[in-house]
Amino acid sequence: MGMPSMPELLIILAIVVLLFGAKKIPELAKGMGSGIRNFKKAMKEDEEEEKAAAAETKSEKQVEQKSETVASAKTEDKKEA
Repeated sequence: MGMPSMPELLIILAIVVLLFGAKKIPELAKGMGSGIRNFKKAMKEDEEEEKAAAAETKSEKQVEQKSETVASAKTEDKKEA
């Protein structure tokens, strides 16, 4: 079953107008648009949080590696003394 043809779309549109009224349709469209906008904004914020968390984890690992390097250098200095 394919896409509805033009007469079928007009019948559906007429039913929607009868059910909701001509004044209510723009309000519904506005509500759907703001909902989609908020959804996209939330998705974008989640991606930014994930990137920030990944960067933080990476920097923590670098700090741990540096502290391990310093600790091993101190151990070697004690062995030489």
